[in-house]
Amino acid sequence: MGVFSRFTDIINSNINSLLDKAEDPEKMVRLIIQEMEDTLVEVRSTSAKTLADKKDLTRQQARLQADVEKWQDKAELALSKGRDDLARGALLEKNKCQEAAQSLAEELSHFDEHIAKLQDEISQLQEKLADAKARQKAIILRGKTASSRLKVKSTLDSNKVDDALSRFDRYERKIDDLESQVDAYDLGKKSLSDEIEELQASDEIDSELEALKAKMAAGKKDQGAEK
Repeated sequence: MGVFSRFTDIINSNINSLLDKAEDPEKMVRLIIQEMEDTLVEVRSTSAKTLADKKDLTRQQARLQADVEKWQDKAELALSKGRDDLARGALLEKNKCQEAAQSLAEELSHFDEHIAKLQDEISQLQEKLADAKARQKAIILRGKTASSRLKVKSTLDSNKVDDALSRFDRYERKIDDLESQVDAYDLGKKSLSDEIEELQASDEIDSELEALKAKMAAGKKDQGAEK
């Protein structure tokens, strides 16, 4: 692939297959894009130089073609003057120019093939670069999300959470013990409200007792009267 020989893995491979091997996907993506951009600059520079070389060869071919016509004119002039020797020499020079022009024509055809390949490679790289840039944010986001999930899973699967919950249980038991101690101090002590309620209950019992006594006394009187 010419100038692409050291970038085959970028052009022909899937970006994700490279990311799978990377410890830091975000860094890997940046490196891939940077390398592709650098390659694109290099290829464009090579293409520009190739085009310049082609123009130079085209100018040389045009000069040689002009020389062919010039030597043809000189050969005809020499013949018109009866100088066959000079005409022969002019034709020899004409043939040399024609051969050189033909050689340049063949070389220019190779340049055209090379330039066509460069343009195709540039198009391929531009497509890959555009694809990488379009997917860069999504790939980086996926990497960060996966890292965050991994941290959460690591925390949940570790003993830290269980240890923390165990400490909460111990603290709750300590608070229960403290509250029980406070309640124990109040055992056997009567509040003002409790004492008043007891007085009311005592009055009710006394009233009920007097009523019962009166009822029983009345019953006895009734029995004595009957006798």
